[in-house]
Amino acid sequence: MSETKSSEAKKQRAAEGKRYKRSDNVIPDFEHLFDEDGSVPKGKRGKGSLFYRRLLQKNKGGFSLSLLFFVLKNLPAWVLPVITAAIIDLASTQWSGESLKWLIVYSAILVVVLVQNIPTHVIYSRITDRMLRQTGAGMRGSVIRKLQHLSITYHKEIETGRLQSKFLKDIESVDALNTNLIKVLIPNIIVALVSVGISLYNSWMVTLFFFVIIPANILLTQFFRKRMRKKNHLYRLENEHVSARFTTMLGMLPVTKAHGLENIEIALCERNIRKLTERGLDVDRTVSYFGSALWVVANLMSVACLIFCAVFAMLGWITPGDIVLYQSMFSSINGAVQTIVNVLPTFAVGFEAIDSLSEILLSKDVEDSEGKCKLTALEGNVRFEHVSYKYPNGAAYVVEDFSLSVQKGECIAVVGASGSGKSTLMNLIIGFLKPTDGMLYIDGHAITQLSLPDYRHFISVVPQNSILFAGTIRQNIVYGLEGVDDAAVERVAEMANLNEFVKDLPEGLDTFIGEGGGKLSGGQKQRVTIARALIRDPRILILDEATSALDNISEYQVQKAIAGLIKGRTTFIVAHRLSTIRDADRIVVMEAGRCVELGSYAELMEKKGAFYKLKCLNDMNFKRAEEALGAESGADGSA
Repeated sequence: MSETKSSEAKKQRAAEGKRYKRSDNVIPDFEHLFDEDGSVPKGKRGKGSLFYRRLLQKNKGGFSLSLLFFVLKNLPAWVLPVITAAIIDLASTQWSGESLKWLIVYSAILVVVLVQNIPTHVIYSRITDRMLRQTGAGMRGSVIRKLQHLSITYHKEIETGRLQSKFLKDIESVDALNTNLIKVLIPNIIVALVSVGISLYNSWMVTLFFFVIIPANILLTQFFRKRMRKKNHLYRLENEHVSARFTTMLGMLPVTKAHGLENIEIALCERNIRKLTERGLDVDRTVSYFGSALWVVANLMSVACLIFCAVFAMLGWITPGDIVLYQSMFSSINGAVQTIVNVLPTFAVGFEAIDSLSEILLSKDVEDSEGKCKLTALEGNVRFEHVSYKYPNGAAYVVEDFSLSVQKGECIAVVGASGSGKSTLMNLIIGFLKPTDGMLYIDGHAITQLSLPDYRHFISVVPQNSILFAGTIRQNIVYGLEGVDDAAVERVAEMANLNEFVKDLPEGLDTFIGEGGGKLSGGQKQRVTIARALIRDPRILILDEATSALDNISEYQVQKAIAGLIKGRTTFIVAHRLSTIRDADRIVVMEAGRCVELGSYAELMEKKGAFYKLKCLNDMNFKRAEEALGAESGADGSA
């Protein structure tokens, strides 16, 4: 039975891999369409129009075909009023064989024009919908690619909730803008131009009347446009703020409930929601006034057109059939203008969303690996030469004048108080941060000259907080790898001591572990991350306080897994519990960003310097914690 399940799981994984390969590289990349040029001064609005000029240029073939088939499918809207006017004029003349012939011709033309609408509309929809879907996919793909290429520093400086709002709400607004541009704005411009052309061909005086009264729509739009844009901008910013607050609330939920702060958190969130609601109502009120005023103006103009044409017919300047023609053309022109004007609030929101997305897509804080050395193998030699680092807006160095040469296969432990620079050193090795001064070399190559994605294929990181996703244990272990056989997964599971608890799970390694691995304990999650590191067979391994948050039993299990993991690899261990690094080849003691001691465990203990004091303090704090827990459990027992 288990073999059957395993076989089915393998087939499913293979199918997923094929789907991934088929879909790879089919989504267009639009990041370059956002790049500013001299026509758009920095900080000025105009990114939207620049983006659309480039987008239309990129899709000019499909766009041209779309317009052609729109004109063909829309022929009935223009031909029907012309022929209706002709038939009315025909009906007002004396019956004859000639009039019968023209009636038959007009009827045939109408049938052909109406029937052809079916195939041309289908082709138009197919071309247009595909173009819009591809554009939406390109926007989403571009944002995801950019977020993956942006540095860790960028991600630390922007709230996750704001990124979620940009990805979900702003791209949805851009989708609406795309649809309104391709299916509403440009088609209605064509409708208005053709209708004006037909009117002009028949009577320049009536057409002149159209040009006199229709600009009222434009003036009305100009009056409301700036106000709508400003209110949409404020609404978008407030929406991002609420999204960020919501993400913070979810992250703080255990702390909130543990301290009975639910009502306070609800009050904080409701205050943000009320402000968002007020901003939304401001937008709604503006749109409401705009829509109502537009409707009244449009109908007043329609009545004026009818009276104007009736007067012309009474004077004998136009025929009764022309009244129908001009009223239809005016309604067509006015309807097109009104439709264009009605979608302008959507355009305001859409262009605001493009400005918002450009904050991501125009960011220069990226890891650029173009033209850099692509490693095909790695031995694991690491050398720091007078490396210093401070954050972009920081005043003080978090690592200062650090030098260390590490040979392949060596195990280096880094210890020190919080804020001493331990994690910064690890981030420099991973390539998340670049040295402000000095240089870091990997196998003799300056890390700034390496293609970081290729380099990182040879390293693995086991962080303090296990990062797992909603899936199975197996999927979390082989994350990002293809074609990994079951034997390899089972081997690393055994090395990471996963079998101690996996054997009791209903589906073994194919057991679903919930969001963030919520169905596993802290020690179990940490062992899954160790298995993930093992299966990559890294040449450089980084263990960033991998056991600091675990209890004694879990720490023992994880330490057993780590012991098998570090063999034959260059290993850096950031340690919280100093008793766990006795077997390290060398220990680096950090204080305020500087290395103050370096040596083996025995050498540093014998020296009785900074490490010795740190170890004594560490043991004392650990003992106090154990005594406090013992007293607490004793009190609970007596109770």
